[in-house]
Parts: sequence; C-alpha cells; structure tokens
Amino acid sequence: MTTPHATTPHELAVLRQRYRLERERRVRPDGMAQYRDTEAEFGYYAADPYTAPTERAALRDTVDVAVIGGGFGGILAGARLRQQGVKGVRIVERGGDFGGTWYWNRYPGIHCDIESHVYLPLLDETGYVPDWKYSPGEEIRHYAVRIARKFDLYADALFSTGVTSLTWDETAEVWIVATDRGDTFRATYVVNATGTLTEPKLPSIPGIENFRGHTFHTSRWDYAYTGGTPEGGMTGLANKRVGIVGTGATGIQVVPHLARDAAHLYVFQRTPSTVDIRANRRTTARDVGADREGWARKRRENYLRIVSGEPEEQDLVADQWTASAGLLEKLLPSFRRQGDRKTFEVAYEAADAAKMNELRTRVERTVTDPETAEKLKPWYRYACKRPTFSDLYYPAFNRDNVTLVDTADTHGIERITENGVVVGDTVLELDCLIFATGFFVGASGVHTGKLPVHGRGGGQLLHSWAEQGPRTLHGFTSNGFPNLIQMGSFQNASSVNFTHVLDEQATHAAALVAAAEAKGALIEPSRETEDAWIAVIAEDAPDHAWFHAECTPGYYNREGRGRPNGPTAFPYGAVAFHQLLARWREESIGEVLQSRADARP
Repeated sequence: MTTPHATTPHELAVLRQRYRLERERRVRPDGMAQYRDTEAEFGYYAADPYTAPTERAALRDTVDVAVIGGGFGGILAGARLRQQGVKGVRIVERGGDFGGTWYWNRYPGIHCDIESHVYLPLLDETGYVPDWKYSPGEEIRHYAVRIARKFDLYADALFSTGVTSLTWDETAEVWIVATDRGDTFRATYVVNATGTLTEPKLPSIPGIENFRGHTFHTSRWDYAYTGGTPEGGMTGLANKRVGIVGTGATGIQVVPHLARDAAHLYVFQRTPSTVDIRANRRTTARDVGADREGWARKRRENYLRIVSGEPEEQDLVADQWTASAGLLEKLLPSFRRQGDRKTFEVAYEAADAAKMNELRTRVERTVTDPETAEKLKPWYRYACKRPTFSDLYYPAFNRDNVTLVDTADTHGIERITENGVVVGDTVLELDCLIFATGFFVGASGVHTGKLPVHGRGGGQLLHSWAEQGPRTLHGFTSNGFPNLIQMGSFQNASSVNFTHVLDEQATHAAALVAAAEAKGALIEPSRETEDAWIAVIAEDAPDHAWFHAECTPGYYNREGRGRPNGPTAFPYGAVAFHQLLARWREESIGEVLQSRADARP
C-alpha cells in the first residue's frame, strides 16, 4: 500500500484521523501501571551480571562531597569538582564500575544515537578522539572509565552500593549518608546524579512469573546464555526460538543481531518506531577538526544551537538530528518567535507530514513483504516518540527466520505461559524471552521516594513537594535542604544530547560548592528565590497539551496521559538556560549562600 503524501488541508485532515485511530488502538486503561519494577520476586532482572560485589568493611568516615551515581552525570560532577580543587569526593554507584547506563547496557549492537564527537564529554580535556561517528557501547563505557581515572575518581568510590537515605544533621551541618552495605558516612555536600535511565521496567503481563524458558532484560544481557559479545556472534541461540518485547531504541539495535544468530526470532511490537538512516562510519581526527584547540567544545555548542532551533552559519555534525531539528517538539523556543500558535501548528503539521511520509516510504522500499511493511509504518507525529536510526533493522524482516508479531489490537501481549507467549488466538512457544522495555524515564531515587531525603527539622523532600508542589532554584537546590544539589532534567532545560546538559550542570554544581567553601557558607535558596524561579519557568511555558493529546502512548506523554501539570522546564531552551546559569554564577551566586551556625552571631 503506497503511503499517501499529505499536502492539502483535506489530506492533512485524513492523516490526523489516521493518527487518532492508531493512537486509540494502543492506549491502555492502566496507563503507567502496565509496567512493574524489577524488585522483590522480579529483582533478578536487575541483578548485576558483570561484577560480583566484593566484601568490605562498612564506612563511618567523612568526605567533602558525596556524589550519588557513577554514570556520566556523577563522573562529570566529580571531574568538575576536582577542577575546583575539591579533594574528598566520593562517588557511590550501584553498578560494579563507572558508566551508568553504559555500564548496564551491553546488548548486541549497542551504539550511541548522538554523534560521539559531541556526545562524549571532556574530549578536549582528555585528548581523546572517538573512532566512529556513532560510538559502540564498549567504547563509551571505556571512555567513562578513562575520565574517572584521569580525575582520580576511583580513590574513594563505592561500587555495588546503593544509597538508602540522606539525613541532614542540624548540629554538625553535614549530611548523613546511609547505604545498603551498612555504611553511615558524613558529607558536607551531596550531589544527586542518579540520572534519568536508572530503573529497568518490565511489562505487567499476566503469567510473566510462570515462564520456564530463559528470560532477561536487555540492560542485563546474559552472554553466558546467548554466547557472543556486543558485536554479535551469539552461538548459544543457534537452535533457540527467541522472543523480544519492545521496538524502541534498544530493540531497533538488538533485532538485527538476534535475527542473524537465533533459529527463529519473534519481534513483539505494540508501536513501531521511526527508523531513519544511520550511516555510521569510521572517522579521523582530521574529519572532525580535532587538530584545533577547543574543537570538541565548539562542535558540541554548534550542535546544541542547531537542535535547539538557534541560528548557526555552519552545521558541523550534519546528521539526522540536525536535519530534523525543526520537527523536535521539545525545541519549541525557536518556533514561538515565528508567530501565533495556530500559524505554528499549520506549518509544523505540513513539515511533519512530509518527514513521516519519507520514513514510511523507507519501510516500503526496504521490507519486501507488504503486510509486514504496513505493520512497521509509524503513524504518529515525528516528535511523539524518540527517533531511532538503523540501516540493519528493516532488512532483518526480510529473513525467513524473523516474524513480526503486531500486538496493537490486543494492547500488547495478553499473557505468558510456561512455554511461551499468547497474542490473540495465537500461542507462540519460545525458548528465550527478552525484554527490551527500557527504563522508567526520569525516575531516580529522590523523585520516586525510594531514597528518602530528610532535611531541616526532619522534613522529607517528597512530602514537602506533595504539599506545596515541587520547589527548586534552577532545578538544583531547594529551601530546607542545605548543601543538596540535584542534577537531572527537572525545572531546568534539556536537549537530545543529554551529556552536554549534564556537563553544564556539573560545572554549575562544582561552582556552587566552590563558592560555599570560599565563603564558609551553606548552599540553600530562600523561599522567595524559589518563588521567583517557579514564576520564570511558568511565565511563557509552551502549551504542549494539544500535541501530546494526539500522540501515540509512550514515555513522552506518560502512556497517553499527557505531560504532568505545572511548569517542569525552562521554556526557552538549553542554550538560553546555560547562558542564564553563567550570568547567575557571575552576578548572583551569593543569594544562595547562607551563613553557617558557627559564623552566626
């Protein structure tokens, strides 16, 4: 079936109707409840298959800064603190080493979907030049270790350790940090860098606990069972019937390798992703201008400006992200300058229809079976789901040993038996079932309540926010919780290149600590300062309700429930936010520095 080109008002109206119908096929009444944590009886899905915890004595010591999380957020916080002269930095990480998402995710085919020369931070400082335009996961993981070694972050690090509580000691004016290894140590400052991709999620499919075949989550890939490496070669699957649940960014990369190595592969899809051209290739230092001082910073600033809709004379990266920057709904600050919302919607809809038609046509031209091709076509607006990129995914469905199982009409897999999966009237027997269902995006211990934070007077952070709404200054600090600095994407600004955002946040966090140390002060905004910031992020917040109400369900719109109420982000984009932070550090940082008890009269 040829994909229609939607150009006239009538054709666009027909396309909108198709999008609504496809959305309704997939919206579930249970919303986010369709997923479950990897805890209790399902805890083995989140166990560390790479590093066995080593025995050690519980710690009762004191450090200057405790950093929670050893992914790029924590590593960058540690590096920037070191540059500010802070010696006592302790990073606490659940995994067995540094890397965060890149420590856990080692599935076959894993690569970054942002160009490595802008994604990998501190390239200027480390003198490293990536080998590929889009780095494989192992290169990224090893690079994270490289940064940690350069900045001596292993010295006091605690691995295979989770923080269980943070408690402010009013008398000593320090944080008491408790862990699941029996530690109770003190830290003058705490930087929470637990990230946005930390908690694996499983679908709440009836009978999931009954499956007697082999099963695991892609973030804990079981090479002992499959054989092979992240490059493939999974000889253990040669005689196995394998099912994979999920066709997001992870599934797109894993499927081609499973298709090649498994006896038969069943791909369970609820909503197809957009899959654009990857065109990965080896690169040289000359290709990216690495012979010039500050080359990496210039490149990533250029990239951020383009994907944020800011004017740039030259596109240094020139990938599918920059080519499609005008369609990324999160980057609306540039579009709002062009006129009223209705004018924007009309222009956006036409451009979006053209892009999506291009992507649906790509399916038709690649997948030989018309019925399979039709099921793989994405029917929603481009920015409804995170775009993916692959030159291998669609060809995998031309293999005789690959079956696409579309579950839209059954709202997902109906149930799991001891021997396989049930979809509609069909029972598919499997030897192995793999969940490529991702993470609870944006969830961290502090925001979910799994990490209790008790501040002044014993008040708990989440309880305080439940009563009066989330309150921060710039997304980093909160009144009543001195010397606690949070990194992430809440009440600040984000971008598709999140490591760039994290580095800016790490620079800001380190500057706060340095300023407090220089003044012998505590870091704590006043209620009035919080009020002023909340007013800023609310004053021109774009109305995205119209957009998300029409989107297919996914983590962008809380499975079809829309975005959370209230302002959650700086409305003018990451470029403007980083400029605002730099000015504030230069002119106004003193407004959050409160006198310590021993300095008060």
